Amino acid sequence: MPLIRTIQIDQDTKLGVWKIGEEETFFRAAVSIEPEVHHPHKRLQHFAGRFLLVELFPELPVNEIRIMNSRKPYIPGNPYYFSISHCGDHAAAIVSKREHVGIDIEQIQPKVGKIAHKFLASREAAFMSPQQKLSHQTVCWSAKEAVYKWYGLGGLDFRANMQLQAFPFQTTGMIVCDFLKEDRIACLDLQYRIDDSLCLVWVSGEKK
Repeated sequence: MPLIRTIQIDQDTKLGVWKIGEEETFFRAAVSIEPEVHHPHKRLQHFAGRFLLVELFPELPVNEIRIMNSRKPYIPGNPYYFSISHCGDHAAAIVSKREHVGIDIEQIQPKVGKIAHKFLASREAAFMSPQQKLSHQTVCWSAKEAVYKWYGLGGLDFRANMQLQAFPFQTTGMIVCDFLKEDRIACLDLQYRIDDSLCLVWVSGEKK
């Protein structure tokens, strides 16, 4: 299936969401990589994510992608920052020529609520919408996953190092995240949108 959504964030940054309906051979014909993934569906997600990168920026040398010890993909010496996320039959990707980026796509489902105490500080848990609690929690989880990918070096405490400022639950909106780490202090702008039961969040820039 084709792209179901693209968003041009600025002249240097673009994101997309792909609904996977193809066989693996479709992606292999366009993306000449051999991922070290053995589970068939995870391998299909892997191919779709990298295929999506090329759909967004055709000149991006996807075959040169390497993986850091933190599991973050990168292209050595290349002027592209990118992030990929998978969820069920969907792949999402964001690419920028200007700055580090992060993206996450999640299904709204009860398991997120069951682990909310592990990623929400008490101050964050206090502003969850009583009427849309699970959806609000999912947006927060997805936001912190996107920030985790933006940082890229691993070793983060989701409650202490990524602190979300209070925001009301809506189907689309903005989030501000205070990133607090010994080696990096930043204030990040994030955007999110919910379509049906699918939540998409991306880091859209750093406040200067």
